[in-house]
Amino acid sequence: AYSTTVMKPTRLIIIFIIGLVAISWFPQTAFWKKTKALHLPKAAAPAKPAKELRSPKLKDKADEAKTFVKSKNFNTEKCFLIDMSLPSGSPRFYIYDFKKDTLQNAGLVAHGNCFEYWLEGRRYSNVVGSGCTSLGKYKIGNSYTGKFGYSYKLHGLEKTNDKAFERTVVLHSHSCVPDSETTDEICQSNGCPTVAPGFLKDLKTIINNSGKPVLLWIYE
Repeated sequence: AYSTTVMKPTRLIIIFIIGLVAISWFPQTAFWKKTKALHLPKAAAPAKPAKELRSPKLKDKADEAKTFVKSKNFNTEKCFLIDMSLPSGSPRFYIYDFKKDTLQNAGLVAHGNCFEYWLEGRRYSNVVGSGCTSLGKYKIGNSYTGKFGYSYKLHGLEKTNDKAFERTVVLHSHSCVPDSETTDEICQSNGCPTVAPGFLKDLKTIINNSGKPVLLWIYE
């Protein structure tokens, strides 16, 4: 003999409501966001014309950078500017051409997660072991091949980032960073400005052909 239990309508409604809450909550979790950033296909965003990326803020930073590189005997033809106030899926790593006074190219770059599973928003630190992005101007140093392949050592030039070399904050690439703009957030680093492999090749050409140090400036 056997018996069957018919679930009451009230219990079915409760289970249905719990399911809806779970479905709406899960995409907001740190686990899902990191999984999506690392493994799921990216939703491409419409390409932006170069002129739309020439914001007054970028122009102001470029003008200040131009004065800085002249005073420090850095490369006066090009510099790299990173605007961390923008979404991580936006092209916020700029290659700026001083000679033409224009944006040459732009790519995606990851920011530090401060050793959290997934960092919401932004947090900056210069503390050794923090895993956070450090704002400020950097001198791009020697290249080497390490854990993440071809990389460049970075030397912080301000109080906000003068621990960069000690923290092993370097410029490198990773396959988790998309080649083009996306509507989603991208992966996060442990403090390094991490770019797409293809974009690093563009940076490599500039850095390795420069007779003087190239400026990298991370700002918000």
